[in-house]
Amino acid sequence: MSQLWHQMNNPLLYAIPVFLVFVIIEAVVLRVHDYGEVTGYEATDVRVSISMGAVSLVSLFLLELVSLVAFVFLWTYLAPWHIRADTWWSWLLLIVAVDFAWYCNHRFSHRVRIGWAGHQAHHSSEHFNLSTALRQKWNPWSEGLFWIPLPLLGFEPWMIYPAFSINLIYQFFTHTEVVGRLPRPVEFVFNTPSHHRVHHASDQQYLDTNYGGILILWDRIFGTFQTELHRPTYGLTKPVNTHNLLELEYHEYGNIMDDVRSARGLRNKLGYIFGPPGWRPEEFRERRQRVCRTTE
Repeated sequence: MSQLWHQMNNPLLYAIPVFLVFVIIEAVVLRVHDYGEVTGYEATDVRVSISMGAVSLVSLFLLELVSLVAFVFLWTYLAPWHIRADTWWSWLLLIVAVDFAWYCNHRFSHRVRIGWAGHQAHHSSEHFNLSTALRQKWNPWSEGLFWIPLPLLGFEPWMIYPAFSINLIYQFFTHTEVVGRLPRPVEFVFNTPSHHRVHHASDQQYLDTNYGGILILWDRIFGTFQTELHRPTYGLTKPVNTHNLLELEYHEYGNIMDDVRSARGLRNKLGYIFGPPGWRPEEFRERRQRVCRTTE
């Protein structure tokens, strides 16, 4: 067990006290200084976010436990070469590769409904502060799928987890309204609080943009970048209006099940699972268009 823990030792655990200290600092700063429209902290919202984050550590550990076994097999028997873990360049290369995997998974989680069902919990708060970063999902299965290429590229499986933790630790500090825009070269290359505020917005012009973790370059390359034009409205486009943890985490899975049960035909059933959030069958859209025309 000690050897297993050494393989999976997660820097994220050691960062938790730092996170909590910065949450307190930001709450005090927002209480003392007037930041205009910034709403600051709300006690129930913070409690929910911290509770969701605490449980997510357990689910993340289980993901790592299961994926480590699978990745060791892939790395041992299928990787065409093995990359050394004792060089600075291998770690830098892995951090960039993990960040690209994050971008792909994050975009999947917004554009495929089964992925969104898990990820939407992170966007459920109508506040945007450092405590919002702790509002994590309890079912991180899709991360494991998008990590599969990493051991096949030769990275030692145990390296993936600290690299992913570095990614999450960086992203914690992008969840704030206290920091404005940073110097232009930083804003061009890296994900910043300004870019991530846009990502958490429910405004139509901001939806499905700025998926980057550490680097915003992926969004610029693949056409999903959006600059911050005005202060966003935060939260889901259809608010859940509850602080119940189970409902916040799993209500969208229930909605998918209801839609699949009511759908006619395999294509429509699969569409409700693998289509984008808000997807509707063609017959539904045609019926809706007819209703709209008759009411004009």
